[in-house]
Amino acid sequence: MLEVLTRWFRRREQGAPSIPEALWQRVEHKLPFLDYLSAAERNRLRTLATHFLQTKQFHGAQGMDLTDEIMLSIAVQACLPILNIGLRAYDDWVGIIVYPGDFIVPRSEVDENGVVHEYDDMVLGEAWEQGPVLLSWQEDASLPDGMNVVIHEFAHKLDMSNGGADGFPPLPPHMDRGAWSDAFSDAYDRLCQQIDLGLPTALDPYAAEHPAEFFAVASEAFFETPTGLRNAYPEVYQQLASFYGLDPASRAIAP
Repeated sequence: MLEVLTRWFRRREQGAPSIPEALWQRVEHKLPFLDYLSAAERNRLRTLATHFLQTKQFHGAQGMDLTDEIMLSIAVQACLPILNIGLRAYDDWVGIIVYPGDFIVPRSEVDENGVVHEYDDMVLGEAWEQGPVLLSWQEDASLPDGMNVVIHEFAHKLDMSNGGADGFPPLPPHMDRGAWSDAFSDAYDRLCQQIDLGLPTALDPYAAEHPAEFFAVASEAFFETPTGLRNAYPEVYQQLASFYGLDPASRAIAP
């Protein structure tokens, strides 16, 4: 489905108008965690999201009506993790498929005895290596603080930039691989122990499913509830701050 935004971008060289300020404000108003950014960072995020919409293809699944506001909201959230990394991190894929709510993905697993088990998995989102990003969209859904489906799936895309998702994305030259591994391994082990003991956890327990999920869930918290992540896992927070080039916990915002 080609909406007004897509037509604007394809006519850009012919002097097409920019995205209306009112649309930006409607989208940003619904994303309060953007208040952790400075004014200059907000402006750069707008520019990056605009380029993102020029280079990606949106598709509505199951009759989903993709409005300009939905596509712009996804673009803004998708570009937040790459604000200081750059759009090149998303160069190896183009498609974003949006479902009207949770959707089913067929799964197939082989157990230790070689028996194949097939089942349907109800999910909120999924990122495919060198393939599309699948997202659910529920206009009136209210996720707990620190949870963000779009950021989660696009963190997986960053993780897949150097191969399969393993919780170890390609690091910039100034970062130490050993320090990253130590911080995330220790935090992951501690989270798994807390869950085994039935203790409350600072992160969504889904993070214990796999190191790749821990990275994606921690990235959600980094952008949405950074102070909580820094308090619970300071080493992980510092690694993510270096990786994303941001320090949102240093900027307190009103509740």
